Amino acid sequence: MSYEGEMLKKLKMPSKKKVGEELLKVLFKYNGTVREFSSSEEVVNELADRFFLNPDQRTAELKRIYRKENRIVKTPLWHRLLYRAADSLAKEKLITRPTSTIRLTNKREWMLTENGFKKASELLNISERENDLLPIKFYELEKLVRKMQLAKSPKNYNPISSQKRTKKTTQNTSIRQRGFRQAVIQSYDFKCSICGLKIQSPKSVYWEVEAAHIVPHSSNGKDDIWNGVALCRLHHWAFDVGWFSLTNEFKIIVSSGYYKMPDEFGRTGNYEFFKNHLVPQKSIFLPTNEALYPHKHALEWHRNNVLHL
Repeated sequence: MSYEGEMLKKLKMPSKKKVGEELLKVLFKYNGTVREFSSSEEVVNELADRFFLNPDQRTAELKRIYRKENRIVKTPLWHRLLYRAADSLAKEKLITRPTSTIRLTNKREWMLTENGFKKASELLNISERENDLLPIKFYELEKLVRKMQLAKSPKNYNPISSQKRTKKTTQNTSIRQRGFRQAVIQSYDFKCSICGLKIQSPKSVYWEVEAAHIVPHSSNGKDDIWNGVALCRLHHWAFDVGWFSLTNEFKIIVSSGYYKMPDEFGRTGNYEFFKNHLVPQKSIFLPTNEALYPHKHALEWHRNNVLHL
């Protein structure tokens, strides 16, 4: 048995497999990524707490001689075990190594892969429906999001897909839909383009804002960033049912029914919530990158087919 193996056995450290499973679970809490394991990283102590490690287990060090400089190098045993567990997960293609992630995100992080995301969901008993809505990062998804965000807005864009949608969802379609949601809400800085609302769930997992299709799925609308706009739940609903649309200059245009709305509609107490935020000719909040703005062809379709004049 190796020196490291003897230390692990002597201190009754958890198995590499168990540490790997807990690492997959904790990656969900950290939105799919964790930085390399060092004493300053919160995840190192959090995982140690999950295994109820005692002070000796947390502070034990491996010692080896660095012959080139003739000095002793000390490595925390717990950090080494975390690295070994992460390395095993990377070999199983459940996470990516920091050397791979940095090429995509410019950050040295361990990141879930799509298979790792699914495995973590199983370990956490997360339903398929809830899983589909989670905004957790994984490598294949981030590649797609970045591809969408770096694409140039096409002049002759058709927001309607030529392929008829079916209820059967393929793996690629699922990632495409998830990528659409992530790309849109990230581009709008996670806030509603109409009212500017920006808020997360208490555990920082879910954003309130949603990625709204301009040409909806029901009309074969594409999962492209130019066919999307970030809206809070109220304004998403109002957009889908035709209370308002947008001009090609990204200004609010309202339904004629807006001016006939009963006084008690759209209020919270004495505050005119609906009308105070849905102001005709008001410009919406837009992404900093002009190439990610909604495409005029999608907006024209929405004005002609959804807006109630």
